[in-house]
Amino acid sequence: MTTPLGCDAVAVPAHLGPRLLPRLPRVGCVYADPTYWWWIVPADSDYALCWPLPAHYSTGAVLPAAPSPALTLVHRPQGTIPYTPPIPLYLALCRVMGATPTWSRPFPA
Repeated sequence: MTTPLGCDAVAVPAHLGPRLLPRLPRVGCVYADPTYWWWIVPADSDYALCWPLPAHYSTGAVLPAAPSPALTLVHRPQGTIPYTPPIPLYLALCRVMGATPTWSRPFPA
């Protein structure tokens, strides 16, 4: 996998992960542990987004080079880019959680 934009991750409670997959037009790498599904997104995907709780946004994600007993690879995209597009993920997450999408800062014109 190549990560030209750097990597961050969005952790979503494990019970919501299977509900998000079919709602997304493209899915990148998704890892799971017993508590969370970790969606790999480009670095700075938290810009102007307030990710709804109980999701957690983490900067500086590192893709494991080898399988790990702590993480299971749930989804691997075709190709070499590991990212899930953040805006569709954000909107799908808001919908599944019943949250209204909000923008934390105005976008410059």
